[in-house]
Amino acid sequence: MVVKYRFRLYLFSLAMMCGFGLLVFRLWSLQIDRREEFAKMIPGAKKERARIPGPRGEIKDRNGVVLATNKASFEVRINLAEVVTEYKRSVAEYNRVNKDKEKKTIPEITFEISERGIKRMKPELDIYKIFEETITARMIEMGVHKDYSVDSLRVHYRSFGGAVPWVYRDDLTFTEFSRIAEHNLGLPGVTVAERASRVYPLKSVACHILGYVRLPDDQRASAEDRKGWDYYVPDDFGGAGVEKSFDNYLRGKPGVRVMQRDQRGRPVGEVDEEYEEPRKGNDVYLTLDARMQIIADKALRDAKIGRGDVAVIDPNSGEVLAMVSVPSFDPNQFIPSIQQSDWDSLLDNKTVPLLNRAVKGHVPGSTFKIPISFAGCLAGINLNHFNCSGSVTYGTKAMQCWIQRQSGGSHGTLGLSDAIKYSCNCFFYRYGNAAGIGNITKVGKILGLGTRTGIELEDESPGILPNPDWLRANHPAERWSDGFTANTSIGQGFVLASPLQMASVSATVANGGKAWSPHLLKRVMDHDQAVLENPPSLRGDLSASVKPEEIEVIRRGMWKVVNDPSGTGKGARITGVEVAGKTGTAQNWRLDEKRVKHDDNHTWFICFAPYKDPKFAVAVLVQNGKSGGGCAAPVARRVLEQCLALDNPKYIVDVTPMEPAEGHFNHIASVQYADAAVPEGLGADEDGDVGTGVSAPEPADADAPRVNTTPNIKRKADSAGSAGSNSGQNVPKAVPVRRVGIFNRGGSQETKPSDSAPSGGGFFRKLFR
Repeated sequence: MVVKYRFRLYLFSLAMMCGFGLLVFRLWSLQIDRREEFAKMIPGAKKERARIPGPRGEIKDRNGVVLATNKASFEVRINLAEVVTEYKRSVAEYNRVNKDKEKKTIPEITFEISERGIKRMKPELDIYKIFEETITARMIEMGVHKDYSVDSLRVHYRSFGGAVPWVYRDDLTFTEFSRIAEHNLGLPGVTVAERASRVYPLKSVACHILGYVRLPDDQRASAEDRKGWDYYVPDDFGGAGVEKSFDNYLRGKPGVRVMQRDQRGRPVGEVDEEYEEPRKGNDVYLTLDARMQIIADKALRDAKIGRGDVAVIDPNSGEVLAMVSVPSFDPNQFIPSIQQSDWDSLLDNKTVPLLNRAVKGHVPGSTFKIPISFAGCLAGINLNHFNCSGSVTYGTKAMQCWIQRQSGGSHGTLGLSDAIKYSCNCFFYRYGNAAGIGNITKVGKILGLGTRTGIELEDESPGILPNPDWLRANHPAERWSDGFTANTSIGQGFVLASPLQMASVSATVANGGKAWSPHLLKRVMDHDQAVLENPPSLRGDLSASVKPEEIEVIRRGMWKVVNDPSGTGKGARITGVEVAGKTGTAQNWRLDEKRVKHDDNHTWFICFAPYKDPKFAVAVLVQNGKSGGGCAAPVARRVLEQCLALDNPKYIVDVTPMEPAEGHFNHIASVQYADAAVPEGLGADEDGDVGTGVSAPEPADADAPRVNTTPNIKRKADSAGSAGSNSGQNVPKAVPVRRVGIFNRGGSQETKPSDSAPSGGGFFRKLFR
């Protein structure tokens, strides 16, 4: 009997276990195995793909010093379409519950549009009022509201709806970020996110080279870009400088976050298994040496130069080692957007801090006699002698040498080397015409004059190397003559060249005739793996058609400029180092905003050192200086001395942030550093090398930079978007909304604000990855 009942018990237990097992299996099948199948069958339930921007790669100097990197910034993003949907639902619920009260309506406005030239008024939802009632009151309650531009809000909603989030705030502190993340569960469409934001740790150092980044505006975030995304958060992109030139290397790979919505279209959670982490972009290494960049920057600042630049390149490769322009700016002003007042201040500044003077064409003056010397070598006249009687007449015009205007004298008969030393105008009038404008043009193309050098900066100007074809195209009423060739031969008239171009000319003399293309890109790295190595590129080789001994005549002439007692560049002498160079002082005028003409001479010095086995080629431009020998040569000396000293391990240059250099129009009579001795025999009036006075005066906006990509400008908050303007007695009580958000995976929940920010970084790392 006992066995019989025990068997029945076992049988019952087995049946129970089988039934429970079937139930578990069925539950697993329905809820887990076939979850996606049933989710698709629920009306309105769907997944949405959100794009996560990839962080940009870093920009570093040749030694790995970071020039541009990223920091965490916190944003409040609003899906305006979701705000509208939840508002409509709440209004409908309010009207259903309160049938005996006045019905609430969806606010609308009208705005003017033009279709086929016909203007008409078009109605649309008043997103501003909806935003104020739904979002602003809660933001004020949490203490995180900031004034905003209502016009910006309306334009964004009109353009994108909810496809691209509207950034309500891009400057949250971590405390504010934490507070919103904790308490925004009742705010439809509101998310707070951590974003990689650009930062330039050295401030104004290399600002004209680095440029800045910006976010796409409403026109850049095209439908093609948004294709495949339900929620599109765009990348930063390069707006200027190498940030723009190397944007394709620096941009990161976007990640993916998939959000699940219920049948009512509200987010209920995130699909972790479909998350894809964004990838950082490649790191770009520049040819710059941050130490040399700071050396050149300080050399200009310590000399109290208000407008000028320094370019330093490696004569054996064309690598740009330093390129400084003053005045300067802090690119951090542009991140994430620049205030309208700051942008206006930069544009209205008459000294033009946005301009990279190192790649803009200026009247080169007598430094241009060096490429003319090469043209004579091509013509086979470099060993010829020409007489300077004080002036040369072309047509009816007597073109003087600077020595006749200064003392009434002349240089007599000179060879090329001494003509370079004395910077004799009459010699080069005759020499240039003997060489011929054809050979001058040929040499210019090899050296990169009158054309872009190819430096990876879009704001580089080609300069002007005038010739008969150029004159016909630009001044059809004029006819080319020997007078034009004479003027070109001393770097006056229509001639324009940038300091970078003239540094390349000096480098070509230094290395014996090879014209390397100046460049900024050293390599591109993906972590420790090289993506790209950028080898030197030879633009042209004058040594193939000019004999070494002919090039040595030019080199020797530049040596005499600095080292001969009667040379014009003694201010560049360095004890123990042979420096070779060429001065230039080009007459120039500046017209102010009232069209009043002011003297604004361009004073130059180009050089290389050491004379044997050159390491550096330098070009210095000082605007509104008295002479190239007295103003620019001492700056070049300062730069060369300290750059050469870097070979000594004990010589340390502190690479620290620098505030923007201020510009001015003050006249620079001479440059003398407090800790440097005056070279023997150098007087205040040294270097009488001044052009013929035929250069056209530059208008007041001649230095205005081309702003090809306007930065993100933070629109000034209007009165309607100011805190409290539409909250309080003038605004109806906020419509209650169900508190749903991506941060509440369990559904709706009521919360109360707290003054304390949540702790636990792991929570936020999980939430925002």
